[in-house]
Amino acid sequence: MKTLEKGNKKLLNAWAFYDWANSVYSLVISTAVFPIYYSSMTASFANVEGNIAFLGTSWNPTTLYNYVLSFSFLLVAFISPILSGIADYTGNKLKFLKFFCLLGSLSVMGLFFFKDEATLWVAIVFTITASVGFWGSIVFYNAYLPEIAYPEQQDNVSAKGFIYGYTGSVILMILSLVLVQTSVFGLLDEAYGSRITFLLVGIWWLGFAQITYKQLPNNVYGHKPEKDYIWKGFRELKKVAKELNNYKELKRFLVSFFFFSVGVQTIVLMAGIFGSEELGLPTTNLILTIMLVQIVAILGAYVFSRLSNKYGNFTALKITLIIWCMVCFLAFSLDKSQENVAVYFYIMGAVLGLVLGATQSLARSTYSKLLPETEDHATYFSFYDVTEKIAIVLGMFVFGFLISITKSMQWSVLFLAVFFLIALIVLSTIKETKYVK
Repeated sequence: MKTLEKGNKKLLNAWAFYDWANSVYSLVISTAVFPIYYSSMTASFANVEGNIAFLGTSWNPTTLYNYVLSFSFLLVAFISPILSGIADYTGNKLKFLKFFCLLGSLSVMGLFFFKDEATLWVAIVFTITASVGFWGSIVFYNAYLPEIAYPEQQDNVSAKGFIYGYTGSVILMILSLVLVQTSVFGLLDEAYGSRITFLLVGIWWLGFAQITYKQLPNNVYGHKPEKDYIWKGFRELKKVAKELNNYKELKRFLVSFFFFSVGVQTIVLMAGIFGSEELGLPTTNLILTIMLVQIVAILGAYVFSRLSNKYGNFTALKITLIIWCMVCFLAFSLDKSQENVAVYFYIMGAVLGLVLGATQSLARSTYSKLLPETEDHATYFSFYDVTEKIAIVLGMFVFGFLISITKSMQWSVLFLAVFFLIALIVLSTIKETKYVK
């Protein structure tokens, strides 16, 4: 097959289509169907205190799930820089992308076999490997952006990826809800409907990824690795780590990215629990809000990509961070005793959706445009990924710690505004470059 040139529209669309393929994991597995299924399943075999047994220890089911996810994030943070150094040295980003996609999609399908207390280990193991597969593939996927798109194209292409992702995930989410709510059209039961959904997510992810694979180039720079490529991969990682110190604007952006990722990712992961436990909203309201967030995020990614084209990346990002602060204050003001609290939660979801896709899309393209002339894109993006994962771990810890002190999620959410404020201040200190204003 003929290799498409950098900037080719067909190549850019193929790259963005991987968001369509993998985003079903974020919505269906990370946010909506699987967490609800896990909660209901563990509740069915929990003891009178609400705890479950795993590895000879009694656990709160939610705590166990949070620890499992945190472990997966730390695992990715540890292995991705090493593997990306090897990928850059060998020129095999596409092979690594395929491996992690296969790992993630098969793991999601493996969740089908979690159906009772005896198979709890299935949920734990495949939750970890699915998370590693998803986030691992994202490192190498993102690293393609500066190789397939010119700087002036990257904002729009990054936004297009998130638009594709939100659109595809909403479509599969609707199908999943139909299967669950109708008990597979009256043939089985709700639990089976959820399990079939896990199979569909894995098939969707792996199947649509083939469209991306067909067009993405491999070994763009024609590297010819020697036999000791693992050691050379470590050297590549060490080289990039040293180079980062020479690019002050890139370092400052990573600092800003770290602080607003603490807020963004914690809110995304805890929004459903906040609505359920703090506001007492039923599952139907929560799922409708999640759907609303996804739909509005499509509009947000598009609008803010246009704003960045007109006023610059930094200005557009600053606007999103200010809105994120507003989301924190809005969440703090909500109380289950309020009339129409569900309506206010929907409004908060719509505002959150407006900046969710925009912030993630702009962060990716801004970082890409700040990169120096280099062949080590995967290694550079692994530092971006590690920054985000450590931010998630810190955010979850701070959120939980404040809950233990205040006995309320409202103060935890309000405190997240501090992280957005710090990110805004750091972002304001970054000087404009040739491609980023």
